[in-house]
Amino acid sequence: MIVTALIVAKAPVPGLAKTRLAATIGDAAAAELAAASLLDTLDAVSGADVDRRVVALTGTLAAAARADELTRALASFTVIAQRGDALGERLANAHADAATTGAVLQIGMDTPQVTATLLTDAAAKLRSSDVLGFAEDGGWWALGLRNPGLARALLDVPMSTPSTGVDTLAALTAAGASVTMLTRLRDVDFESDLQPVSQLCSPMSRFRTAVEKNRKEQRI
Repeated sequence: MIVTALIVAKAPVPGLAKTRLAATIGDAAAAELAAASLLDTLDAVSGADVDRRVVALTGTLAAAARADELTRALASFTVIAQRGDALGERLANAHADAATTGAVLQIGMDTPQVTATLLTDAAAKLRSSDVLGFAEDGGWWALGLRNPGLARALLDVPMSTPSTGVDTLAALTAAGASVTMLTRLRDVDFESDLQPVSQLCSPMSRFRTAVEKNRKEQRI
């Protein structure tokens, strides 16, 4: 089965990216951390055993933190624009737009601890079932569908709530998906997530380096 890895991402523009995180550490710092997280995610997907790599992007990349570095990293990906208004609509459209054939394994940009091995294992599971990875906050960090059309089930799922994960599982099951659960991960939404998630990243990861830099600057 052909597997397309899909990252749904927002350009890390100061003032627009990671607003809940920015509320406590500032717009510039939040955008820098978001950029680092996206870069680490791009690295993980680049190293995963998948057939195609697509990024569904919204926002102005030229205005983003680390814009030049992101532009270079995205050169090896197919970049498409997100379509739709509500998040569920944009996710469903991204699955449809990314898939020329085969399955889609979709992740976001808020789990920089994700590894190529973890994504390769998730892609392999798509040979026999769909996959879903819950996040610790009640949402989900990964969704793999053998029939990307099933992503239309997301249209009726309330997003960014403590029950989004279980609601997504219920909606997919009702639509006919056969779901295998992936490892539960913690995503980055608030300042309290920074240190726990960074410690799960490799010592040389951009996100871990950015978190340590932010901690030092906060002490000054």
